[in-house]
Amino acid sequence: MKYMMSYDFMETMRNTNQWLGATAHALNSYPATAAMPNPMLDWMRAWGEVTERSFARMVVKPDWGIDFFTCEDGKDHIVKYTPIIERPFGDLLHFEVAGRKTRKRKVLIAAPMSGHYATLLRSTVLSLLPDCEVYITDWHNARDIPVSQGKFDIEDYTLYLADFMKELGPETHVIAVCQPVPLALAATAYLAKEDPKAQPASLTLIGGPVDPNANPTDVTDFGHSVTMTQLHEMMIQRVGYKYKGVGRKVYPGLLQLTSFISMNSQTHSKAFQDQITRVANGEASEHDRHNKFYDEYLAVMDMTAEFYLSTVERIFKEREIAKNEFVVAGVQVDIGDITDVAVKIVEGENDDISAPGQCLAALDLLTGLDDSKKASHLEPGAGHYGIFAGRKWRENIRPLVLEFIDANARPSSKKAANDNAAA
Repeated sequence: MKYMMSYDFMETMRNTNQWLGATAHALNSYPATAAMPNPMLDWMRAWGEVTERSFARMVVKPDWGIDFFTCEDGKDHIVKYTPIIERPFGDLLHFEVAGRKTRKRKVLIAAPMSGHYATLLRSTVLSLLPDCEVYITDWHNARDIPVSQGKFDIEDYTLYLADFMKELGPETHVIAVCQPVPLALAATAYLAKEDPKAQPASLTLIGGPVDPNANPTDVTDFGHSVTMTQLHEMMIQRVGYKYKGVGRKVYPGLLQLTSFISMNSQTHSKAFQDQITRVANGEASEHDRHNKFYDEYLAVMDMTAEFYLSTVERIFKEREIAKNEFVVAGVQVDIGDITDVAVKIVEGENDDISAPGQCLAALDLLTGLDDSKKASHLEPGAGHYGIFAGRKWRENIRPLVLEFIDANARPSSKKAANDNAAA
């Protein structure tokens, strides 16, 4: 599998399916077909429309789609996407709302590098914009990064986060979502040793695998059951000739998408069948619920091979974060060195990706942090996606996070972390 031929074959199959969908849509949309009404023609047109759209989305980075924002003055203000730091593998992006007063809360969202773009957190960004200056880690697609830029593994990811934290300053509040949770914890511990004054004011860790063994899921079981040799042989390919990253070893986004869909294939299959029926009956729209979800879900990015493999080996197999044995750039980080950064854990009761307990394990590692600076929240009935987006996030979790941020804003460090302090 470690060949450009394999990568190009997958891209050829995707391109072919997109073309077949476009052809079916075009052929069955001719005005002449209206003279011989046939439900089969309508179904083929609908199939083509849904198929073309789906396969086209797989290789395109979605737009943020946050062009303006309505402020308290009742006026729409333009939102600018301003890169604060630009790096080969990812940027630090600021959502700058033109013409409004700077918000006191400065929030850095650590977005996951787990197959989807940072735009997956669009609704999270929108929910925080009214009250915060929002920054986010905007990771790049590995297929577009030349081999000459070198490697990118979990240590590099951790160093990127540490540099972003330093750039924004000690009044920053970091919100890490899913995969970067253990690395955000490690980056803070790294700063505690190397540059203590650069540590953020608080960390909010949402549904991440600090200790995958605390409450194993299918993801955990897969990480333990497969060998690193098997992963390297089955999952890793070299980027084909079409992209700037030609020759780079990656875990391809299309291969990741296959894994995502196979985990819940019946649900996805039914969703697409229902959408084809709605399109055929004229009941679908450009921005209906199906399209809004799948336009983002199907947009996948390649992950560097070293990042994927080091995540499986060091986070899931060796449990270096859980054992407090993580090394960054030759420096042994100690989570216990964190003594002045408030930490809040958010988990979902029904999270089947990072089950309750996996993220909460972080509090036991924070041996140098006073209990008054530790907090936790378990959201009843929430799945993985619901703890950072959707109604449960907006109505239940977001207010708690903002309250936590305010309680630990610097220089008011004497306040308690949260009324919901962890035992």
